[in-house]
Amino acid sequence: MAVGQAVDMSLMDISKIFSLLQPKEDNEGNELSQALNNAVSSDNVIVLSKLLSQESYRRSINIRSGWGVPVTPLRTAATLGHLRCLELLLEHGAEVDSLDVKAQTPLFTAVSGKHLNCVVALLKAGADPNGSQHNNCSPVLTAAREGDADILQELLRFGAEVDVRPKVPDWASNATACRGPLYISAVYGHLDCFKLLLLHGTNPNYNCTDEKMLARIKQPKTVLDVCLHYGCGVEYIQLLIDFGADVYLPTVITDKTTKQNEALALLLKERVFPKPLMSQTRLAIRRSLPFANKEPAIDSLEIPLILRNYLKHNTYELAGCSS
Repeated sequence: MAVGQAVDMSLMDISKIFSLLQPKEDNEGNELSQALNNAVSSDNVIVLSKLLSQESYRRSINIRSGWGVPVTPLRTAATLGHLRCLELLLEHGAEVDSLDVKAQTPLFTAVSGKHLNCVVALLKAGADPNGSQHNNCSPVLTAAREGDADILQELLRFGAEVDVRPKVPDWASNATACRGPLYISAVYGHLDCFKLLLLHGTNPNYNCTDEKMLARIKQPKTVLDVCLHYGCGVEYIQLLIDFGADVYLPTVITDKTTKQNEALALLLKERVFPKPLMSQTRLAIRRSLPFANKEPAIDSLEIPLILRNYLKHNTYELAGCSS
């Protein structure tokens, strides 16, 4: 039954993609859309504004046009990072989550192009921070892979799923399907993104919250396992420990590199010595806060600033507070 449902979902996704590939009979609309696309491509806001002042062009604003992969004018603006054109299109009714033939939204292409201003403008206009359900990847996975912490921060601020994973049918699930943004940021060595994801409540153990999927995978690897395997520095191990990762889950296999030995020594030390009471208290308080928007929730607490900073894992911690 589950396989049948997965196949149905897969066929639905394929049907959606093919529907985007169907040629449109409205040749006049295609020509008008192409004119809009040309103005956007050259970042000519004056021409674009004049075109959009006409009703016929406004009606064609969401039509895909162009050679190869037909795209909407908004998709073109997001891809090229032309912010003024993008904002003008949104003001005149451009569909913020329109899809191209790859099931990519304008937000996804703006994230891929590292156009922070366009990302923020699209999110403020109501773009889905998780991208399209028909696309195997997502804006968060892309930002984590590219190490773009500023864009990742905005996506998470607007409610993007922090433990998002590649979209594959259940019957095709394997270890790859569990490789969420925390895993990716560790493998690619993006420490800022790694910490940012942890601050926003990502699962520090498996970076996957689907228990059924984990049950289907033989010996699923924890994020600690991954960090040790890829020789991530002690900073990654310390962060995982600080954010409550279970240090007894990883299978410890010694390696030859000094960096890995330092990380391993830290992990083994943590297994021997209990976590300080202050650290345990911080974990308990953070877990009791709303899953999203933890920082605003912490700021609202009526406690001294130094304690609020400690709850946010600021670098200076509580030095001088032990007396």
